[in-house]
Amino acid sequence: MDDDKGEGVAIANLIGTDGCSVVGWVYRWSIGAHAVMWDVKGPQPVSETRPDLTEQQKQEIDFDGLTRIGSGDSK
Repeated sequence: MDDDKGEGVAIANLIGTDGCSVVGWVYRWSIGAHAVMWDVKGPQPVSETRPDLTEQQKQEIDFDGLTRIGSGDSK
C-alpha cells in the first residue's frame, strides 16, 4: 500500500502468543486512523506489537481486546 496515494502503511506486526509468529499487521492511514489486518487464518490472540506502539495507538486498535481473542472474556 502507498501512503502517498492515501492508502494505509503497515507500521507494526501483531505477534501471536507463541512470541514469534506474525498473526497480523497494524496499518496507519493517511487520515491518521489505525486499523488491524489479520493474516489468512483470521483473528488470533496477540501478545505484543513489533515495534511497540504508543498507548494511544494501542487504545485505538483495542490492544487489550486483541490479547483476549478466543478466551471467552468480554469487556
